Parts: sequence; C-alpha cells; structure tokens
Amino acid sequence: MELFEGLIAKNGLVFAFLIVGVLTLGSEFFSKKFLKSKIPGSAVAIFLALLLGYWGGVWGNGEKGLADVKFFSGLGFFGGAMFRDFTIVATAYGASFLLVKKSGWLGFISLVLGISLFFVLGVIIAFAWGYRDVVSLCTIGAGACTYIIGPVTGAAIGASSEVIALSIGTGLFKTITVTILTPLVAKRIGLDNPQAAMAFGGLMGTSSGVAAGLAATDPELVPYGAVTATFYTGLGCLVCPSVFYGILELML
Repeated sequence: MELFEGLIAKNGLVFAFLIVGVLTLGSEFFSKKFLKSKIPGSAVAIFLALLLGYWGGVWGNGEKGLADVKFFSGLGFFGGAMFRDFTIVATAYGASFLLVKKSGWLGFISLVLGISLFFVLGVIIAFAWGYRDVVSLCTIGAGACTYIIGPVTGAAIGASSEVIALSIGTGLFKTITVTILTPLVAKRIGLDNPQAAMAFGGLMGTSSGVAAGLAATDPELVPYGAVTATFYTGLGCLVCPSVFYGILELML
C-alpha cells in the first residue's frame, strides 16, 4: 500500500488522467444503459465530478475540490487553466476557416446578443436574491454569461469572495443546463450544420457546455460551436467589467 501511495504521489497527473477516463467511461455506460442516451454521458460526468469536488472540498477542508485530498492532488494541475485553455484552442483548430468566414455577421450578432441576454438575466436573478450594489449585480450577471467571466469580472471590480462564488455557481448551472438540453432540442431548433453550431455557440457562450452538448448531438459540430463560444468568453471578459459595469452605474 505504501508503494502504491508513493507511485501515485510521483505520478499524480497520470493518475488524474486515469480518474477522468474511468469517470467518463462509466458515465457513458450509465447514460446508454440506464438513460437510453437521453441525457448525454458528458452531462452525467460533469454532475458526478461536481459531487466528487464537493466531497473532496469537505473531506480535505480546502478550496480545490477533490484535489484537496492528497491522493487526488494531481487533479489540481490537470484541471488547471493551462489544460483548459489548451483544450479550447485544440478544439477550435478543428474548425474550417472557410466555414467560419461564411458565418459572417451571424456569428457577431449571436455573440453580442448572447452576452447581453445572459448578463441581463443574471442581473435580474441577483436583484431577486436581494443584491442592490452595482459590483454584486455586475459580477453575478457576468457569471450568468459563463463561470469564467464571472470571477474575472468580480476580481476586476472588487467583488467579495462570496459574490464571486455565486457567480461561478450560476455559470456552472448554465453549463450543465446547456449540456443536458442541447441534444434534446437540437432537431427542433435546426442545430444540424456548422453555421447553426456557430450561432448556437455564440448565443450560449459556455465553452464546456456547448462542446459537451454538441458532442452528444453530432461530434462534427463541436469545433464550430467551440470557436464562437471561445470568442464569447474573451468578449465577455472585456465588456462585463467595463461597458456593462458602466451602464449599471448610470442606471443605479
């Protein structure tokens, strides 16, 4: 047992790959066997990962989820910003530049509309929760765009850690919702071609949710949705703590 623990400690990243692989495989099996693929395996995996992260944070008395448990410390690096950004960029490279150009104004309009719509929705939710200060409203509104834009905006305008945590939670809820609902509504909304996937990615914005949802719908559409979803994140990080924050200050 000591040899095994020492081996895991020296190869934490490799063990993290193994954990994620087993979790993904198990989730896909559960989805096909018991859910008839109505809920994609990626959504099941995300839900289980959140439960494991919560358990790890409680068990390890920390803030890094399952990585707080020494045995799973490799997940802290595997789930870090470097691997996340690498995955997004690698996915986007699978898109055809010619098809991206064809989206033209459609992609741009979907980006602007998607960010504005979810930011307003997030502000309404924050207001309903009882928040009245501009900083909190703006941070939670940004979190409704994505769970990345929320903390970036909160850090930029000086939000409290509690509000930033709420913004992340709001973004995670959106990600899971997009992941689960995308394959269920894809046929009804005509989500069956690259242009539609790019518009969808621009409207929804959450890179992980869009990628997982499109993967369950049609894996060939993933790169196109990921392209605009990635731009969505970058644009949101620019306009939420600046333009939208200024507008809220003028209004309130």
